[in-house]
Amino acid sequence: MTENVKEESRPEVDFTAAGAWIGFRQSLPVALSVFAYGLVFGVLAKQANLSFLEALLMSVLVFAGASQFTALGLWVVPLPSLTIILTTFIINLRHILMGASLYPYIRHLKTLPRNVILYFMSDESWALTMGQFQSGKRNGAFLLGSGFVIGLGWWGSTVVGYLLGNLIEHPEQWGLDFAFLAVFIALLVAQWKGKKNILPWLVAGIVAVVAKFLLPDKWYILLGGLAGSLVGAWLNDD
Repeated sequence: MTENVKEESRPEVDFTAAGAWIGFRQSLPVALSVFAYGLVFGVLAKQANLSFLEALLMSVLVFAGASQFTALGLWVVPLPSLTIILTTFIINLRHILMGASLYPYIRHLKTLPRNVILYFMSDESWALTMGQFQSGKRNGAFLLGSGFVIGLGWWGSTVVGYLLGNLIEHPEQWGLDFAFLAVFIALLVAQWKGKKNILPWLVAGIVAVVAKFLLPDKWYILLGGLAGSLVGAWLNDD
């Protein structure tokens, strides 16, 4: 009975150009914020002696700010390739949780559009799309439009930041380093659904902080997200 109720509450989603345009338009403010802290990545990539092509390809192919910043922090000669791969893999494991939360909504889409929109699944586009789905709107192309405009902001800022790398030696003096935190605070506020969020968020925060002090690398990101997700799933089942 429970499974039938859940299935009925998550009908098949559409995939239209109109949905992509809505996602594009509504995500423009976030894309501007992403552009701000993307400038920092471009500057740091220049300072780390990456070539212009290497910096741009990293932003296009990896398209994950947290892991890209981490990779730059490990970018020394000789390059510790295995360490970089393992660390970024751990950081990006959270995308498994994000994809799992999207799956019930997009599983009816054809393989090609589903795989395309998942490329554009960043923290920001995922949060905005889940907000749409949870409000009753059902257009999977929202994630495509949202992710695309956020991608434009990220890729463009990589180029601009890299070209201005010699002019902005200390991004923190311009407040650009705070843009990253500001975006996630805004997304967190937008995801607030009332008192039912308190326990999952509290558990996620406590587990993340404890794991930060007890475990190496970036395991706290995955463990905090996993703990919060499990508590949230348990509460929803009730």
